[in-house]
Amino acid sequence: MPKSLFAIAGAGLLAAAALNPAGGAERAVPVPAPAFTMAKPHGLQTAVLAGGCFWGMEAVFEHVKGVKSVTNGYAGGKASTASYAKVGTEKTGHAEAVKITYDPGVVSYGTLLRIYFSVAHDPTQLNRQGPDRGPSYRSAIFPQNNAQKMVAARYIEQLRKAGTFGKPIVTRLEGGRFYPAERYHQDYYRKHPNSAYIVRWDKPKVAALKAAYPTLSR
Repeated sequence: MPKSLFAIAGAGLLAAAALNPAGGAERAVPVPAPAFTMAKPHGLQTAVLAGGCFWGMEAVFEHVKGVKSVTNGYAGGKASTASYAKVGTEKTGHAEAVKITYDPGVVSYGTLLRIYFSVAHDPTQLNRQGPDRGPSYRSAIFPQNNAQKMVAARYIEQLRKAGTFGKPIVTRLEGGRFYPAERYHQDYYRKHPNSAYIVRWDKPKVAALKAAYPTLSR
């Protein structure tokens, strides 16, 4: 559960959701497909992406065709501090992230990045997303191999040169292992569809995915 949810009164969040049940008119940002692609690898592959609360990232990517599973967790720090309580201190170096297992024969790494930049989060927000604040909510890509690193770096440069967002892209390329989060964080969108946080912040992202990329969503 994001830290902001503990800091804000539950009644306030429920009231906000009631006034704006659709979570606002969130729409996908039109972004071009990556101009540079890599050779299609064989077998299931893994992508690790960070962009704010992992609930929303999980919600978006588990609705993408070709994605086999999404695991919420922490990336960029040490195993000894990879827990919600410790990451929440904002002193461990972790980012809330998702590990995406996908079939490259159905969806490419480049397409996952396109959805990441277009729908899943705002890459111009530094150390925050939506109501959540702190470096654990940073925009970061954790390439799992050199090919992914090359695609991600070239795509960020492509979007920067195109002025896609009208603001600087702050997304970082980082190294570090991924550590799964606690069980109660997994499948949160599906288990708690009426949560005020999910309704306000995450359902609009899923709706934006389906509206902007109908052939990619499920």
